[in-house]
Amino acid sequence: MSVLSAEGLHSYYGKSHILHGVGLEVGEGEIVALLGRNGAGKSTTLKSLIGLVRPREGVVRMFGADTTGEPPFRVAALGCGYVPEGRRVFANLTVEENLRVPVERPGAWTMERVYQAFPRLAQRKRNKGSQLSGGEQEMLSIARALLLNPRLLMLDEPSQGLAPLIVADVFRIIVEARKEGMSILLVEQNVRAAVEIADRAYVLADGAMVYEGAARDFAADEARVRELAGASAEVWDMGD
Repeated sequence: MSVLSAEGLHSYYGKSHILHGVGLEVGEGEIVALLGRNGAGKSTTLKSLIGLVRPREGVVRMFGADTTGEPPFRVAALGCGYVPEGRRVFANLTVEENLRVPVERPGAWTMERVYQAFPRLAQRKRNKGSQLSGGEQEMLSIARALLLNPRLLMLDEPSQGLAPLIVADVFRIIVEARKEGMSILLVEQNVRAAVEIADRAYVLADGAMVYEGAARDFAADEARVRELAGASAEVWDMGD
């Protein structure tokens, strides 16, 4: 069953044509990676899906409803969580206060569960957002979205600027959420990390989709990885 589908998306910033007929699909309980170089249109795709950018052409369907051009609060109300690039935590609020901003919805992810998953946040819960490291801010941003217990979680570059050990922690939480039935759309430049946990992968280049297939097949084609995503040949290790 599809929880998200998009067809023929054309999105613009002013006169700049960013997305050229983009389409993708996320199935129930699936992790889908959206890959590509800087400027390929990955973040614009997420923003077009969540309602931050209104596509001029194309259709977005979420949980069977046509959400094309709907404002973000209506898309979120359907059960979609969004973790934007750049963390966007409230700098003057404590960790605990940041986590109480979203209205908790019934589900597996509670405040207690979040603190268990992110023990560093539990240790820092009285610290303000501005006092957290980049990795801690990313954890906080993801934790805040998880408290909504969304059916679909979209993450924009969660590993950006983070140390490898923190990246591994973040990706383990993503896998944990999927095991509980959450669907994930993951925008990532860390190709090796993304394809390690993803079921399927899409690759964007210059605002157009140039690859769609099983993540393991994409990962096995080193020439395609280098050509389309600009990734290194380093092998990603999630640890034991």
